[in-house]
Amino acid sequence: MDMDQAAVFLAGSILTMLGFIIIVAGIIAINNLLHKYWKPVIIWRFPEYPATRFAEPHELATVEPKNETKKS
Repeated sequence: MDMDQAAVFLAGSILTMLGFIIIVAGIIAINNLLHKYWKPVIIWRFPEYPATRFAEPHELATVEPKNETKKS
């Protein structure tokens, strides 16, 4: 009786994992199809900001630093 329970448990574990793998593969296949053919729906878009970049060292050398404090 003990070997029967172990065999049922082993078969159940294997079949459960095979089912899980098949479900994950199906989800991935559906996701790939949606990604390939789905057009994005834009409801609201953030305002476009001008492109920004970091200053190069030679650009910083030519700019006079601003003095925010006023001397009396």
